[in-house]
Amino acid sequence: MDDAISTTLHLSLTHLENKDTYVRMLFIDFSSTFNTIILQHLTEKLSLLGINTSLCNWILDFLTGRPQSVQIRNSTSSATTLNTGAPQGSNHIIKFADDTTMVDLISKNDESAYREEVQRLTAWCKDNNLSLNVEKTKEMVVDFRRAQSDHSPLNINGSNVKIIKSTKFLVVHLAEDLTWSLNTSSITRKAQQHFYFLRRLRKAHLPPLS
Repeated sequence: MDDAISTTLHLSLTHLENKDTYVRMLFIDFSSTFNTIILQHLTEKLSLLGINTSLCNWILDFLTGRPQSVQIRNSTSSATTLNTGAPQGSNHIIKFADDTTMVDLISKNDESAYREEVQRLTAWCKDNNLSLNVEKTKEMVVDFRRAQSDHSPLNINGSNVKIIKSTKFLVVHLAEDLTWSLNTSSITRKAQQHFYFLRRLRKAHLPPLS
């Protein structure tokens, strides 16, 4: 995660040192990532990566015919057998699996390669049973040039992607000027909230944690 943030910022800032350049960052959101996995396709891809056949078969067996039920206190629903998707882990793992970021380093207003790559991504998602959530997919343009032109939005599956001025990229708040002011302000606010609750606990004369 830290490597992804550092690499994105380093590549962007290094590129922006060149004349007549800017950066477009596409923050992609997928719908129901874990629930759209086609198990046969998964094992085929693992095999192409060199994973042992026995291990691929074990993974397929583990994910096939999984009983699932819902329990609320002492009541349990009837079980349903699932043959698609995969079990989900923590919320943090889900968050990172659902999100993908595409960074394109553009020179002299030539966005052809960038837009072609987005088209290839859209086609790949269709072939792999992944649904792009265009409403939650956002784009940020980092342009330090004095004479900036209007940047045309991307169009994915007939809908324009919203261009934003800031976003939360993994665990940091990223702004279009690539400074740390927004992230620092966010951390400061969160720290102030924590101190507020600590002061309230102190006023209540609660004993310190052992």
